[in-house]
Amino acid sequence: MPNMQRITWNGVALHGGPLPGYAASHGCVRMPYGFAEKLFDRTWIGMRVIIAPGDAAPVEFSHPTLFNPSADAVAAVPSRAATLSREAEDAARVADEAKSAAAAAERDAKALKASLRKLEQAKARAEAELKFADKKVAAAKTDQAKAQAEDAKQKAETKATEAAAQFEAAKTDATAKLAAAATTKDAAKAATAKKSETSKAATEARLAAEPVSVYISRSTQMLYVRRNTHKPAPDGGGEVFDTSIESPVTIRDPDRPLGTHIFTAVAQNGAGLRWTAVTIDDGDDAKDALDRITIPKDVLARIAPTAVPRSSIIVSDEPLSSETNYRTEFVAVLSNQPQGGFVTRRPTTNVDVASGDGYDDGFGNFFQRSWDGQPVAPPRRRGPPVYYRPVQPSWW
Repeated sequence: MPNMQRITWNGVALHGGPLPGYAASHGCVRMPYGFAEKLFDRTWIGMRVIIAPGDAAPVEFSHPTLFNPSADAVAAVPSRAATLSREAEDAARVADEAKSAAAAAERDAKALKASLRKLEQAKARAEAELKFADKKVAAAKTDQAKAQAEDAKQKAETKATEAAAQFEAAKTDATAKLAAAATTKDAAKAATAKKSETSKAATEARLAAEPVSVYISRSTQMLYVRRNTHKPAPDGGGEVFDTSIESPVTIRDPDRPLGTHIFTAVAQNGAGLRWTAVTIDDGDDAKDALDRITIPKDVLARIAPTAVPRSSIIVSDEPLSSETNYRTEFVAVLSNQPQGGFVTRRPTTNVDVASGDGYDDGFGNFFQRSWDGQPVAPPRRRGPPVYYRPVQPSWW
């Protein structure tokens, strides 16, 4: 597809089209070729995309609910982030050392306990031998037998006394060492907890310099926060977003629609931010929608003082789409509009779909990668295209 840009993980994309001789794209947004080419040169990965059922344009907007950052807090972000990063590194080093010490102490404790068990077993055997020697003395009938039994008893008493002394000495020594090992283990737990705490604080301080995105859903009565960590996703699919802040939110008249509104901080405005608003469906107007929402103060304290341009607040009646994941900001779909590629529809007739032999993977491969489990024809070095019947399991 020319000038194709994927906008959801299930394969919905923007591109020029339609293409003669090819099946219609699966829920994609097809644009005039000239516009698609111009748009392609002006976009980047991670840009917010709004696809509205009608004309929607940003307008200048202000409201007390929108973030009003503190100039001092914004200026302090770099130094605070650097300080907390050093503290986190120190805490991580101490935690690693404490963990190693605790592991060594645990190994020593296991060896010590094994040694104690052996000494205790030796003591028990010596005591059993002494009891047996007592019985032999009592059972002796002749002077010679009694003398031999008494000699054996004396040796058994000596052995039992020595075994008991060894065990008691080792037990006393082990008690102190095991207590020290327990202290080392507790210290490791405390160091690990501090490592986690300082790491979380350092991460939040670093993220304070990033644009913050907030989604408020009337459907779930929840507020969600996303900030890009710029860390590669483990599967190589984009970057990981921080999702550590989620909170219930109070919405007045929760049974009445809010509409869907996107508020974006487009630039600094003196000490504050200049905001725009885009409304894309029916409901309250933008001002009335924000008037009905009360954001928890503890959440505001964590994100508002350091808000920067490109931060946003999205208010919607809709829940987050299942397309929202750790690699995305927010994906929401208007439930009163056609769902396109978000809903699986079985084709009414069998359609031949091209295999992936071309440089751009053709139409078929874009929608037949491993994430949806659809089959794909194996690539070949040469020869005409191979066609197969597509299988359409659920996207979800």
